[in-house]
Amino acid sequence: MEKKKYSSYAEIDRDLEILKLEKDINYQKLVLSFQRTKESITPQNIVNGFVSSYTDYFKNSYPQILQSILPYVIGWFINKKRGS
Repeated sequence: MEKKKYSSYAEIDRDLEILKLEKDINYQKLVLSFQRTKESITPQNIVNGFVSSYTDYFKNSYPQILQSILPYVIGWFINKKRGS
């Protein structure tokens, strides 16, 4: 980063004020982010997130599950009809 050369104290004060305002803005963003995170970490949200992730997983893998279970179900019905 290039060093800035100042010609007056007014320029220095202006830049310091800008830096202070930027620092305050970033601090408020951090506080807001922390509050939102704290509000989102509730037992209900955690359970909902856990359930929705598994729901998506099973929804996407439903054909694969069906293909692996279907032969056993057909075999069970065939054996039941024969009386075994």
